[in-house]
Amino acid sequence: MENLARILAEHPFMKGLEPKYIELLVGCASNVRFDPEAFIFREGEKADQFFLIRQGRIALAIHSEIHGPITIQTLEKGDILGWSWLAPPYYRHFDAQALELTRVIAFDGKCLRTKCQEDKNLGYELLMRMVPVMGRRLEATRLKLQDVFKAGH
Repeated sequence: MENLARILAEHPFMKGLEPKYIELLVGCASNVRFDPEAFIFREGEKADQFFLIRQGRIALAIHSEIHGPITIQTLEKGDILGWSWLAPPYYRHFDAQALELTRVIAFDGKCLRTKCQEDKNLGYELLMRMVPVMGRRLEATRLKLQDVFKAGH
């Protein structure tokens, strides 16, 4: 557990988070790996986890009836994957697929929500870290869809 706390504290998403919060988060975290081409989650699935990417690359995509999968963003080491665990109704908005061997720290969303309810300051800290991620995803989606429409597809 001590090693996991160190890994969390060093991840860019967690930088500067108080050690007491890192210790709380360790209780919701586990090391996970995904093989190349493995789907981490699919759009519409229940959102019960989020991930700190330690190694590898993940394609974040939406599905179009006309165009098939459209990659919105490629995430890498230092990025986070998944914000839907934070906002009801807790369903995924994208597909996420490993492009290569990928290692992540996975967080149990229900565990995190419980800890955030118990400690509102922790909840605020995580929310303030998640909001910019949500904004970047929205902007990436907007730009990608503009490209698709410009191409006349």
